[in-house]
Amino acid sequence: MHISISIEDQSLSLVHAGDVVARYVISSSANGVGFEEGSYCTPTGRFEIREKIGEGEQLGTIFRSREPDGLWKGEGDEGDLVLTRILRLDGIDAENANSMDRYIYIHGTNHEDMLGSPASCGCIRMRNVDVIDLYNRVEEGIRVIIEI
Repeated sequence: MHISISIEDQSLSLVHAGDVVARYVISSSANGVGFEEGSYCTPTGRFEIREKIGEGEQLGTIFRSREPDGLWKGEGDEGDLVLTRILRLDGIDAENANSMDRYIYIHGTNHEDMLGSPASCGCIRMRNVDVIDLYNRVEEGIRVIIEI
């Protein structure tokens, strides 16, 4: 099993034995793709899920520094909130090896209305119910491929 993310299609697919078993709409970076720290770009290439964060937390839980910090009520903070679950990505390729240091995640968002178009600050945003579904289907160590 692996995760395949298409920047062009703004989609994430969970693939098992060559078959897509789940497909979700996502939002990648508004700044495009890239590897530089501070660029707020989404890196491409091969990754693995290094850490799963948020087991058992409520839908809409806000994470700050990967720790639960209250619930998002659907209004108020318009920043790029990390919500519900975090799948932390570790780059395998030389050019994306800094992904852990850049805090590149797959996570829930307070901007679900922007999914389907590039709008994030570098991470892969998902609907909150979708990130719970994906979180429950995958294990740490699963491979992730992000392609243009």
